[in-house]
Amino acid sequence: METEYVILPEFSTGEIIKIKLSERQKKESEQYDDFEEYLATLEKEYEFRLDDCQWMVTETYLERKYGF
Repeated sequence: METEYVILPEFSTGEIIKIKLSERQKKESEQYDDFEEYLATLEKEYEFRLDDCQWMVTETYLERKYGF
């Protein structure tokens, strides 16, 4: 599975942060043994704190909403 998207529920703000990784970002992430170390480099750019988040990566992105 290739990492295309990163989904982060940000608990301190109640936000869901969705990031579609660029080709450059995908290549940069391959330089890290641990993907979470790479995510830490994105904190300032996308304004989140990894300590306040869970995260998952996925190849495709689908979303379901109920009651919105």
